[in-house]
Amino acid sequence: MITSAEVADALAAGRPVVALESTIIAHGLPRPRNLEVALELEDGLRAAGVTPATVGVVDGVPRVGLDPAALERMATGDDVSKASVRDLPVAVAAKSSAATTVAATAYLARRAGVRVFATGGLGGVHRGAAATFDESADLPTLARTPITVVCAGVKSILDVAATLERLETLGVTVVGYGTHRFPGFYLTESGHTVDARADDPGTVAAMMAAADDLGLPSAIVVANPLPPAEQLDPELHDRVLDEALAEAARRGLHGKPVTPFLLDYFQRASKGASLEANIRAVRSNAALAARIAQVWSPGR
Repeated sequence: MITSAEVADALAAGRPVVALESTIIAHGLPRPRNLEVALELEDGLRAAGVTPATVGVVDGVPRVGLDPAALERMATGDDVSKASVRDLPVAVAAKSSAATTVAATAYLARRAGVRVFATGGLGGVHRGAAATFDESADLPTLARTPITVVCAGVKSILDVAATLERLETLGVTVVGYGTHRFPGFYLTESGHTVDARADDPGTVAAMMAAADDLGLPSAIVVANPLPPAEQLDPELHDRVLDEALAEAARRGLHGKPVTPFLLDYFQRASKGASLEANIRAVRSNAALAARIAQVWSPGR
């Protein structure tokens, strides 16, 4: 694994660093918007005095902090696969390039010493998991990775209630930022609540310090909702979700292909509105992660 000089220098000096995933670049957004958003997120962090650490695997080498050429390759390369934690040994051994999921990003970023990570929505328990046992690797990875993840909840195509139950069982701390209502990714709220709330970055940093003092091995999930004016229209969301789930069932989809199919269906059926909501969420989460990292870092 290689940590870029920019990220390594920031970590050594105690300056704030925020990790970013690369799956949204390679597989989550259409070209050329994906590269534009990737650069915007990095530039926004730098403008806030925070070092971005986009994570990915390039020619078999896991990298925490991508240079412009590697970032462009993630956005434009047709040979870039999608890697969760279990896929990392395969990508490394094959010397292939892969975009990292939430799980793989969290694992690699924390291994490099990065403590704060911003993403869009977490993976979780899939609908019908009682029969299929289909659950994202994000959940067990967060249970054993002490990193703070700022997100807009879990993807609304998933079983949100079951995901929250699993996070509780796995010992992952879930905190609503400015709310006790758990956000619904594209939506301001999912209809579910969380017990803990933080109203400022200092409170989140205090929770991180307490977790360290307690020796906890798990992550802190900071659930940051989109403002109501920026969410996807709830009626459109519910209608498209029903249609997407029905179509996935008709095609007999299960396992790994389900999430990308549903997200792509959402984008097409909403005429790009879900894509814009996703981008707004990632942008908001990166900004909040920057504020948390600034409070947390001793050399800020």
